[in-house]
Order: sequence, then structure tokens, then C-alpha cells
Amino acid sequence: MLNRQSLPATYAVLRKTNNPRSTEALRIMPSIASRSAAFEDLALPLFPSLYNHAFWLVRNETEAEDLVQEALTKALRAFDSFKPSTNFKAWIFRILRNTFFTSRTGIAASRTIFIEDHPDVLHTHDAGPTPEETLIRLDNQAAIVTALGQLQPLLREALLLCDVEEMKYKEIALVLDVPIGTVMSRISRARQALRQLIQPEVRKQL
Repeated sequence: MLNRQSLPATYAVLRKTNNPRSTEALRIMPSIASRSAAFEDLALPLFPSLYNHAFWLVRNETEAEDLVQEALTKALRAFDSFKPSTNFKAWIFRILRNTFFTSRTGIAASRTIFIEDHPDVLHTHDAGPTPEETLIRLDNQAAIVTALGQLQPLLREALLLCDVEEMKYKEIALVLDVPIGTVMSRISRARQALRQLIQPEVRKQL
């Protein structure tokens, strides 16, 4: 898994918390969540992560704000259905994702054909450097963001949930509503594709 402590600059852009728009949207959150103190306690700490993930889904700050606010509103309305013994983060991320796929942008994205790899045919024995090793060697924030932006959306989403949000495969499967084997497949393909995308930049810095 990508180590944030060893890569402070690399993923800093992926965890934006000082964006003026996100701060403005955050001020709205207490009034929404005042209906449920329990919901507020669980949801507020996740706002930066929700906004970050929404941004990578829609690739637009304003639309990301709107998506998060709509998802939070839906989650608050459905909060009675949340089981305290289950994972709130996975639950609300799934609501965020489902909200995205009901939007105009999400509907267009869902029309993209995506062929899944089968877990039993994954090329897991790659002799090349791991994505972690490559990223540690590549102290270039812009190059990483550019490479992530070139990944297929479903691959990028799985990778970010795993390596940035540090979710377990079971939690990611819940968010994406796919089997764990599919999660493993997407993460493997994402890491292989990311390695290929950033190798030219690595060679420049050697």
C-alpha cells in the first residue's frame, strides 16, 4: 500500500482540506447535520475524504461540492438505516458513488464499457519496481496527478480507495458493489498502468 508518511508531497494534492470552496461547503455541513448529532460526529471527519473522492469522480471543484452536499443530504435522510456495527465510511462512500452515477456526469461515465480482469489470470509476479518504490523515487507531484488522471476511472477509483483512503478490499467491494476479486483485479491493473505511465518521468530523474 502507498505509504503517506514516506510520500508526504506525492499525495498532498489528493487530500485537499484548505480549498476555499471546500471550506465554504464545510460551513454548510453543521446546519445539515444538526438533525442528528450522531451523524455529524461520524460524517464531519470524513468531509475532506468525501470531497477529494468526489473531485476525482467529476474532475471539477464546483461539481464536487454539489455532489458531496447531495450525498450528505441523502445519507442523513437514510441514517436510520445505518447499522452502528457496520462501517460508516464504506456506507457513506457508497452513497456518494451512487449519487454520482445518478448525475448527468455519472450517467455518461457509466456508459463506458469496462472489461474486468479475472483474479486468476492477474500478472502478480512483475519483476519491475513496485508502484510504491517508483513513487518514492519520483518526487514530482504534478506527474503523479497527471498519471492518475490518465487511468481508467474505475481503476483510478479502486486505487484511490485502497492507497489513499486505506480501505480494505472488503470495504472497497461494498463501496463499488462488486466482488472482492474484482476489487483486487482493478487495483492490480491500476498499479501496473500507473507504473507504466510514470516510468518515463522516473527515467528523466535518474
